[in-house]
Amino acid sequence: MPKIRAATVAEHRAAQRAALLSAARDLLAEGAEDTERAPNLADVARRAGLARSSVYSYFKSRDDLLDALIVDTFPRWAAYVQGRMAEAGTPGDRVLAYIDANLHLVARGDHALARALAATSRTDTLAESSRLLHEDLAAPLRTALIEHGASDPARTGELVQSIVYTLSRMIEDGLAEDAARRIAHELLTPYLRRAT
Repeated sequence: MPKIRAATVAEHRAAQRAALLSAARDLLAEGAEDTERAPNLADVARRAGLARSSVYSYFKSRDDLLDALIVDTFPRWAAYVQGRMAEAGTPGDRVLAYIDANLHLVARGDHALARALAATSRTDTLAESSRLLHEDLAAPLRTALIEHGASDPARTGELVQSIVYTLSRMIEDGLAEDAARRIAHELLTPYLRRAT
C-alpha cells in the first residue's frame, strides 16, 4: 500500500507542477506584447487554481519558475518539429516538414512565448536552452539534407533556417501561416524535388 500512495503523491505533484507551468505559459503568451512584465507567482497560482503558497512548494521564485518554463518549453518545440519530420517520406519532404512545423509553432504563438521568456528571464538558462534547441533542430535538418544530396548540408541548412526566420517575422507581422508555407514551398520545392 505505501508504494501506491507514494505513486499517487508523485503523480499529484507532477500534475500540479504541470498546471503551474501551463498557467505561466498561458499568462506569458497573453502578455507577449508586454515583454517587461513576467507573471508573478500569485497570478500563476490563481490561473492554475492553486493557493499562492502552493507555488512555493515547486518554485523558489519567479525566476525559478521562468527557468523551469524554458527547460519545459524548448524541448517541446524540438519534439514537435522532429515528430513532423519523422512522418515525412522523402528527405525533401522532411525539409519541408521542418519548415512547416516551425512556421506552425510561430503562427500558434510559441515564438512570441520564447521572445517573452527571453525578455523576462535570466539569460544563462535561456542561452543554454536555446543552444540545445537549435542543436536538436539542426541535426535532423542536416541529416535530411545529406540524404537529399546537398553538397554542403551545413550551409544549406543555414539557408533553410534563414528562410524560416524571415517567414517567422512575416507571420508575426500578419502574414497568414498558409501564405508563409506557400512561399517556402514555391522557393524550395524545385530544389527538393530534383533527383539526387
